[in-house]
Amino acid sequence: MFSTADFFVYTKWMAIATLVGAVVTGLALLFKWGIRFRLVGITGFMGVLVVGLFALSLAPFSHGFVPGSTKFSLVYDNGGNQLVIAVAPEITESQLTATLQQASDKFFSYGRLGGASSILLVRARTIIHPEPGVSQPLFLGEMRHQAVAKPDAGSEIRLNQANLQILHRSIAKNATKNS
Repeated sequence: MFSTADFFVYTKWMAIATLVGAVVTGLALLFKWGIRFRLVGITGFMGVLVVGLFALSLAPFSHGFVPGSTKFSLVYDNGGNQLVIAVAPEITESQLTATLQQASDKFFSYGRLGGASSILLVRARTIIHPEPGVSQPLFLGEMRHQAVAKPDAGSEIRLNQANLQILHRSIAKNATKNS
């Protein structure tokens, strides 16, 4: 994936090419070449590309990795301020905290918060099987991300300790059945 530094290099080279195109376009207008109006359009489009590349060189568009986070999948997303992720039942509390931060970082954008609330709510859930043929979803925790703060600064993480205890008992129960 390209970095912002790569885009800055591409911006410089595209700006040079645009200036060369502008000189050629100026010569075409001066000497009334038949292709002069096409060159005006090409030079204008090259200018638009320079502006776009410059914008990509300013803003980071890649998301960082939060150490300790585990794989998750998006289960529900209302396109606004709420989403639910699914995590593995074997997750620990520290991994759950890191995974909630990772999901918040991945899915947060200011465009998501156009509604009444300026808080992105990320919930984590897993599914346990207390008996054969029975599935029970458990909400393990949530993270509330403030729109005005970075994911790690103004966020509030709440872990559902009761459901985490149910999860640990279920894992222990399944481990004794399988051994």
